[in-house]
Amino acid sequence: MPVAIITGASKGLGRALGAALAQRGWDLVLDARTPDVLEGTAGELERYGTRVVALPGDVTDAGHRQDLVSAAKDLGSLELLVSNASALGAEPLVRLEELPLEGLRVALETNAVAALGLVQEALPLLRESGAGAVIAVSSDAAAEAYETWGGYGASKAALDHLAAVLAVEEPDLRVWTVDPGDMQTDLYAAAVPDDDEPRPSAESVVPGFLRLLDERPVSGRYAAPSLLGAR
Repeated sequence: MPVAIITGASKGLGRALGAALAQRGWDLVLDARTPDVLEGTAGELERYGTRVVALPGDVTDAGHRQDLVSAAKDLGSLELLVSNASALGAEPLVRLEELPLEGLRVALETNAVAALGLVQEALPLLRESGAGAVIAVSSDAAAEAYETWGGYGASKAALDHLAAVLAVEEPDLRVWTVDPGDMQTDLYAAAVPDDDEPRPSAESVVPGFLRLLDERPVSGRYAAPSLLGAR
């Protein structure tokens, strides 16, 4: 069975993508910072008959990243690495004049530095698989200037560029950066708690991610509308 590592997998998009892969027979290594929620998610996904390893921890911890890759190796391979864990830098979001510099450091460390660190750990297994792929979950805030989204957007822009360079340096892998668009997630609620406008569920964008895995287009940056359009 193919194996995937998914960070930030206890809730939201990470959980939804994990469920979709489990239904397809993938074995999973799941990461999140809240142990009880992660264990609950893992238990639900195991009902599909797949092997699920739940490792609570913080992706900014190098030892934790090593443990994630070791778990994948124990499962037999690694075909997919999904960097989904994210930090906002401030909750709720604030204008740049108010953004704590430590918050910006946390966003950069979580969203870009840790993502690269995990790729570095995982590259040998991804190369060995013969069909390795990396998905970096980005945001439209990485490409557009939205008020209060400056710190988070900067960290995701850094992630975008790291992924683009990785694709050039690793031509035998597929490296996709995906902007999933607006979703009703805890992360968005923490970012803009006063916004009660209905938004799509995380589950609604998962078919776009599965399309990448099915069709394996060239490495690059993709947005949910294009992935969810007619085949």
